[in-house]
Amino acid sequence: MVSDKKVSMTAGAGKKPAVAGDLASLGGRKLVYIRAVSAIDVIDDLGDEFGDQEIDLEADTVLYSVHASDGERIALVGDRDLAFAAARQYEMNPVSVH
Repeated sequence: MVSDKKVSMTAGAGKKPAVAGDLASLGGRKLVYIRAVSAIDVIDDLGDEFGDQEIDLEADTVLYSVHASDGERIALVGDRDLAFAAARQYEMNPVSVH
């Protein structure tokens, strides 16, 4: 069963938006966050990562981006459950953000 832990994207009493440093302080290097992204928003990044290979995705395809606590994207997968399972396989603590 996949956990639906959620991290509030506000910090402190002033309700300012959380920044990467705030997330890093919550769980160190073991905390990763997962969020849904539209393929159209990351298609250029995928082209860079895969070089000359053709990437065949519909623009409205939803992918799931796994980010380290410092904000760096470390994985991009096509299924939410797979994103959580992969993070746990590498002994990371995944949380969902929106």
